[in-house]
Amino acid sequence: QVQVVESGGGLVQPGGSLRLSCAASGSIVRINSVAWYRQVSGNQRELVAAITSRGSTNYADSLKGRFTISRDGSVNTVYLQMNKLKSEDTAVYYCNASITRRNGPVLYTNNYWGQGTQVTVSS
Repeated sequence: QVQVVESGGGLVQPGGSLRLSCAASGSIVRINSVAWYRQVSGNQRELVAAITSRGSTNYADSLKGRFTISRDGSVNTVYLQMNKLKSEDTAVYYCNASITRRNGPVLYTNNYWGQGTQVTVSS
């Protein structure tokens, strides 16, 4: 089965940096796109950044310039580099991947969510 797993979260001081990883595994035919979302308790989940299989990227306007999304296709991994972190960046960060998989003769395209990784920015 297809699985998406995030890692790299933790506690960091304001102004610091973290790099999150999103790794996909399983019977993957292709990864169409990957997006990072974040969610603060009590708020809606919001888009942080996204990247397509061709390398096109999209960012939330408020985050562009501090966050960078990138990929390593050889290991089916997408990264989110977060710099100049602020307290308001504190959230659970989730990876969502649009993945086409094969189940016998049939191809399926679905979105897969990771379990989330906590990022806490605090002094």
